[in-house]
Amino acid sequence: MEGNYTFKQFDKNLDDGYEMYFTYVRNRYLLFKTAENCYTQKLLEADEKNPQPRHSIITHKRVKEMFPFMENIEYKVRNE
Repeated sequence: MEGNYTFKQFDKNLDDGYEMYFTYVRNRYLLFKTAENCYTQKLLEADEKNPQPRHSIITHKRVKEMFPFMENIEYKVRNE
């Protein structure tokens, strides 16, 4: 990941209603904010050697812990 994209910018994009797509530990995910301190994470593409839950609810703290290891971050406007 490029060094100029900060967690503060990432967090603001989530607050503004964007869907964030990223790769984390060889798996592709979709992440969006559902409520205060509540984020929905969906597994889009799984690495066969690293099984993960398909759908999970995570906290802001967990998003912040994962951020330094996220790769290929993309975003788009969330359709509700």
